[in-house]
Amino acid sequence: MQEQVFGFYMPSVNLMGVGAAKQVGERIKLLGGKKALIVTDAGLYKFGVADQIAGYIKEAGVDVAIFPGAEPNPTDKNVEAGLSALQTEGCDVIVSLGGGSSHDCAKGVALVAANGGAIHEYEGVDRSEKPMIPMIAINTTSGTASEITRFCIITDTSRSVKMAIVDKHVTPAISINDPLLTVKKPPALTAATGMDALTHAVEAYVSTAATPITDACALKAIRLVSQYLRAAVSNGEDIEARDKMSYAQLLAGMAFNNASLGYVHAIAHQFGGFYNLPHGVCNAILLPHVERFNLISKPERFVDIAVALGEDVSGLSTRAAAEKALEAIVTLARDVNIPSGFAELGAKEEDIPLLAENAMKDACSFTNPRKATLDDVQAMIRAAF
Repeated sequence: MQEQVFGFYMPSVNLMGVGAAKQVGERIKLLGGKKALIVTDAGLYKFGVADQIAGYIKEAGVDVAIFPGAEPNPTDKNVEAGLSALQTEGCDVIVSLGGGSSHDCAKGVALVAANGGAIHEYEGVDRSEKPMIPMIAINTTSGTASEITRFCIITDTSRSVKMAIVDKHVTPAISINDPLLTVKKPPALTAATGMDALTHAVEAYVSTAATPITDACALKAIRLVSQYLRAAVSNGEDIEARDKMSYAQLLAGMAFNNASLGYVHAIAHQFGGFYNLPHGVCNAILLPHVERFNLISKPERFVDIAVALGEDVSGLSTRAAAEKALEAIVTLARDVNIPSGFAELGAKEEDIPLLAENAMKDACSFTNPRKATLDDVQAMIRAAF
C-alpha cells in the first residue's frame, strides 16, 4: 500500500449546550487575553447580540471592542478594516460572533495580524508561517462549521472570486455553540445553513480523503439534519431541534475539515463571489446535481447516505438505493423552501463558462470523488439553473 498520512484538525476546546456563550470571558482569560475584539455583522450588532456577548466578557474583567463590519460574503476590504480596528483598539484576542461570514472575516484578520502582508497572500493551502492571534468563535447559526475549521473563505473584490484559504493556522482556539443564540434566526436562514451542513457531510463522506473518523461524523450529521432541520425551520424556538442542529453542523464540520469537500463547494464559491449569493442556498441548489454526476464513482456510499436520510432501501439494487439519496436531498430542500435553481436568483447562463473555469481551480475540487472536465462542470451548473 502506498504510504499516506491523514491528520485530524479541530479546536482543542469545543463548548456545546444551552448557556455555553456565558463562558466566553473566562475562556479569554485562560488564553491570556487582555482586550478582545468582537468581529460580527451589522445585524447582530443592531439587535444587541454583540453587546450581550460584550457583557459576558466585561463580567470576567476583560476589556472589549466591537467591529460590526463582516459582510454576508466577507471581502478583503472587510479584513483590512477589521485589522485596522484590531490595531487601533490594541486588542490581543478575537471573538467572532455569527455564522461563517463573521468567523471567516475574523480568521482573516487574526491570520494577517500574526503573519503580516495582505489576506490575498494566503490563498491556497498552508501558506502562513505563524499561528494567528488567539480566537474564540461563537456560533449564531447551524451550518457553516467555520467555528471549528481550517477553512477561511474571503472574496477578492478585484476579481469577484472567493479565495479558499485552507490553513492549519486558521483553526480557532475555542468554539462555542449555544443553541439559545440561534432561536431568533428566520426560517430562510435556518434552511440555508442547515442545507449547508448537509452538503458538508455528504461531500466529506464521498471525498477521496475520507477516513473512518470522518465517515462516522458525516453519517451522524446527515441523520441529525434529516431528523431536525424541518422542525427548526418550522419553529425556530424548538430548542431541541436547534440544539440537535448545532451538533449536526459541528459533526459535519469535523468531517469536511479533515476529508475536505468537492465540486458542490467549488462551484458554490463562484456563485457567491460573482453574484454575492448566500452560500448555503448555492450549496443546496447544486448538491443533487453534482452528486448525480458523482454517483457512479461510489454508489455504495450513496446507499449509506440514503439510509442516513431515513430512506427504506430494502430490496433495491445498489443503483436504485443510491438514487434514493438524491431523491431525499431534493425532497428536503423542497420542504424547507430552498429556491429550485439559479435562474430565479438572477444568475445568467452566459456566465457559466467563467464560473466553471474558476471552479476547476478551487481547492475544494481536488477531493471530488469523480474527476470532471470543464464540460462536465458546465453541465452540472447548467442543470442547476
